[in-house]
Amino acid sequence: MPYVVTENCVKCKFTDCVEVCPVDCFYEGENMLVINPDECIDCGVCEPECPAEAISSGEEDNLKWQEINREMAAKWPNITKKKAPLDGAEEAKNEKDKFKFFSEKPGSGN
Repeated sequence: MPYVVTENCVKCKFTDCVEVCPVDCFYEGENMLVINPDECIDCGVCEPECPAEAISSGEEDNLKWQEINREMAAKWPNITKKKAPLDGAEEAKNEKDKFKFFSEKPGSGN
């Protein structure tokens, strides 16, 4: 099952994961990243890089997140280089129920 980015990324957008991805399958939104599940090769190198523990594979709700990641990856620009996280990311990384802050607006990519 491919890796996906979950709501833990919302309001954080740490980009440590994008530099280690061998297939450049990360895409940038205004306040989170997603993985294109059709491009992900399931290598798992990105998962331990995420300070917010937002990258997941095999969870019960993984199908929901696969669809969100797939849909947004088709709309958002590709990102392959590390950037600074969002302001307040350290504080936001432990928040729960962050999906209400999700934005469909694209990020800038690189």
